[in-house]
Parts: sequence; structure tokens; C-alpha cells
Amino acid sequence: MKRAHLFAVMLLPLSACAATQAGDAPSLAKRPVEGRFDVAPPPVAVTPPGPLPTDLAGRLRRWESDGAAGQQAFAAERSAAASLVSAAAGAPVASERWVVAQQAISRLTAARAPLTAALADIDRLYLDRSIDEQVDGLPDIYALRDRLADLVSTQDAVIEALNAQLPEQ
Repeated sequence: MKRAHLFAVMLLPLSACAATQAGDAPSLAKRPVEGRFDVAPPPVAVTPPGPLPTDLAGRLRRWESDGAAGQQAFAAERSAAASLVSAAAGAPVASERWVVAQQAISRLTAARAPLTAALADIDRLYLDRSIDEQVDGLPDIYALRDRLADLVSTQDAVIEALNAQLPEQ
């Protein structure tokens, strides 16, 4: 008797599965209404950016010149700063050699000011033109911005390496 009861209990879930497969469940076939939206969206015409407006060409040339000047000034100060920092490598904090090295790093940072100012200006221009959806000249603007950002990133790495050689306050 127990065996028959156990067998009936085991068959109960199977009969529930068979009932749902028999026809109680909705069909998964595609309905006619589902095909109405199988249409390709209409193409959106996007005009490519035009040439750089003439009023911006002069500004870009100036920023490029400022970037080159900042790079040259940085390169001129770099070797002096590196030698002063290496001379102060073992010096205690606030000693004369440490202070002289910190001043050299500060001069190195200040020397690149034309480059960082040009990058900030071109960032502002790029954002303003993007927000106003003025796409003419954006490829030229972004190309110069990318070059200036690479220079700043390289200079940042040099300054970080010099700072790492000195003991912290």
C-alpha cells in the first residue's frame, strides 16, 4: 500500500506537466500584429563636419604656438631640475638642497604654463562647440587638443618622477 501511494505521489507532478503541454498554454507562434514593426527605420542624414571656420583658425595656430613654447621652456628647465633633484635625493626635508630641488620643480611646472593654458582654452572651445552642436572644424580642434594633451601627460610623468625622488614633507 505504501508503495502504491508513493508511486501516485511521484506521478502527480508529471501529470501537471502533461496538462500544460496539452493545450492550456498560449501558443508561441508569431502573431500577425508582431510583424508590423519589422520595418527598417528611415535613414538619418548626418552631414559631416565642414572645414574649420576662419575665425577659429587663428586661435588654433596661436594655441599650437603656445603649446610649442611651453614644451620648449619645459625642456630647457628639465635637465637643471633633474640634476638639482638628484643632488637632493638623500637630503632631509626642509634642508637647503631639498628646498632648492622643490624650487626647481616649481620652475619646471611654471615653464609649461603656456601649454597648459592652451589646453584649457581648447578644451573649453571643444566643449562649447559640442554643446552648441557646431561641428564644423571639430576634427581639427580635437586633433590639436589630443596633441596638447599628450604633451601635458608626458610632462606630468616627468614632474611626478622628480617629486618621487624627494622625501615628502
